[in-house]
Amino acid sequence: MGAILYKRLGAFAPLLRLELGTRLMAERDRWPLWIPVFLGAGTALYFGWASEPPVWLGPLVLGCAAAVTAAARRRPAAAIPALAIALIALGFTATAARTREVAAPVLRRPSGAVTVAGTVARVEEMSDGGQRITLDRVDAPLTGLGPARVRLRVRDAGPALAVGSRIAVRAAMIPPPAPNLPGAYDFARTAWYLGLGATGLALGPAEVLAPARPDGWRQRLDALRQIVAARVRAVLPGPAGGVAIALTTGQTTGIPREVLDTYRDTGLAHILVIAGLHMGMVAGLVFFVVRGGLALVPRIALRHPVKKWAAAAALVVIGAYDLLAGLPLPATRAFIMAAVVLLAVLMDRPTLTMRLWALAATAILLTRPEQLVGPSFQMSFAAVGCLIATYEALGPRLAALGRRIGGRTGRITLYLLRLALTSLAAGGATAVYGLYHFNRLAIYQVVANLLAVPVTGVAVMPFAVAALALMPLGLDSLALVPLGWGIGAVDSIAAWVASWPHAVFPVPPLPTWGLLTFSAGGLWLCLWRGSWRVWGVAAMAAGLAGLATVRPPDLVVDGHARAFGVRLADGSLLISSRSRLLREVWGRRAGPPAHLWWPKHGRTADGRLSCDPGLCLYRKDGRVAALVLNESGLDAACAGPELVIAAIPVRGACPGARQVIDRFDLWRRGAHAIWLEADGGLRVEDAAGWQGDRPWTFQPRPRGRSEDESPPPL
Repeated sequence: MGAILYKRLGAFAPLLRLELGTRLMAERDRWPLWIPVFLGAGTALYFGWASEPPVWLGPLVLGCAAAVTAAARRRPAAAIPALAIALIALGFTATAARTREVAAPVLRRPSGAVTVAGTVARVEEMSDGGQRITLDRVDAPLTGLGPARVRLRVRDAGPALAVGSRIAVRAAMIPPPAPNLPGAYDFARTAWYLGLGATGLALGPAEVLAPARPDGWRQRLDALRQIVAARVRAVLPGPAGGVAIALTTGQTTGIPREVLDTYRDTGLAHILVIAGLHMGMVAGLVFFVVRGGLALVPRIALRHPVKKWAAAAALVVIGAYDLLAGLPLPATRAFIMAAVVLLAVLMDRPTLTMRLWALAATAILLTRPEQLVGPSFQMSFAAVGCLIATYEALGPRLAALGRRIGGRTGRITLYLLRLALTSLAAGGATAVYGLYHFNRLAIYQVVANLLAVPVTGVAVMPFAVAALALMPLGLDSLALVPLGWGIGAVDSIAAWVASWPHAVFPVPPLPTWGLLTFSAGGLWLCLWRGSWRVWGVAAMAAGLAGLATVRPPDLVVDGHARAFGVRLADGSLLISSRSRLLREVWGRRAGPPAHLWWPKHGRTADGRLSCDPGLCLYRKDGRVAALVLNESGLDAACAGPELVIAAIPVRGACPGARQVIDRFDLWRRGAHAIWLEADGGLRVEDAAGWQGDRPWTFQPRPRGRSEDESPPPL
């Protein structure tokens, strides 16, 4: 039977290859759109490597694949796969080169209280009244940290700090922290590409050693950004000022936490990040104002190309806007796409929208490839790609519908339909990436965007642009006051929608393979034009099915041995720590936090957790795990449980336990997640194993220990 089936499949294979070849040749004009996809595959392959790959690997594969492509250029069956491999190798090589390019000293152990001197490179106002400063050219000899960048939280007001000034401050610093749980956000990797060698807290006011002298264009832009933020804050204190600063300078640190949560829970967080929506509104506003103003002067309108002048003005303004925002990824992506459109207007050429998407993605993947693994890149390009593909398919039908209805009613109907379609397409495209990174789904995001985006376009962005234009004249308050009214209206919409029942729905973390499968299906659906594009829907569904395979861990412990989490009978996670950040991360990655406090004595209502002063015992399905809190609980912990997790060094004191995770293991390997399997086994994952042996991580150490090693004090 198997032989017969094999023969039939073998007979079918040539027909399948012929069909695929025919379809590929029919869509040759879409081939360039796959360039960033293969580049991104190379970047993903680099970050998925368990350890830092050898320097020669990427260039070797790239050279071999390029040679095969050139040799087989007249044989598509060989040239196309070789070209794809060459692009993957190029993405891999570019990412490895970027990793080496940004290498900087990194603090290896907590510094304790030390004096740090450095040049202020950036000052960000915090919503609680403090500041977050980034110091460049740092001198901290007691820590062994050479010239590097350090980010400090400053709570003491002290003297006014300006970008470019040289300061000294007493601070406690730590290395960029590892993930709080395997699979959680890896700030250490982000810090590596930002050049940050440490983060910390200032223990007192800073002493200004030298006045502000911004050096280089980046520091001058940061100084300008600080001035703009101060002007905005002087007119708009409170939450409205934080949002206005985010819309004008790209700094979101001044927005209160509750406002951020409201925007996220309603799918409006994109309004707070300078991206395509803002760039499009600014470019359109400048274009039509300049063109309309010049058209009012007949001598100019009849003799000169005012449309091209308007496009040039819009290009200059959005370029300046991107620079003022600090060149964030969403704004840069939107600027590249808008710039190509405006350049096409200047050269009287048509625009190719999906090719703009591919061009922007290619430019970013070759220059800042680390952005691929972050939510900003994924959500931004998913939204724009889906929008372009949607309007390629449905745009002509919508336009025909508007013409059929006719008149003002037709225009209004067409506007509302386009707004709803835009919100649905962009929201649907980004929802899965939001599930993966944030584990929450905004149920009413389409409704919220239908209400808030028009207000943003009419009552927010025009006044934000006007405020920036009027600041050199000292008249910015004329625009900032109505800007505050517009922001208040958007805030009210967000708060109203967030108050609806079940506005946000928590979901388990989507596995990485599920996200990759979904992304591959989405790209197949959006980048092709033929009927075979619908094959991508099956891959997208298979990726989403990964949610059903997720089983959260039964026990978790952080890398400092200061917090434990256990799974209760109702599926919630009981957490011993009251840290807001840790409870938020664990709640997203390991299940909803229980609305109970960890018992110091006694047991939980379901009987799974019982605690004494030095020991807690966790029971599930007849299996027992011991959580040792201090020395007094060690003897009882080693009396029978198969799993011992200790906040102290155990050093072989529990030979009868199947698995021991003690203070040394937590120090070496970071946060741990443990599953009690149904077959009686144990599955253990740790942060160090998830991160791998990469430049931004501590070198993973074996679980064995030597007597001369000791973890930092509790």
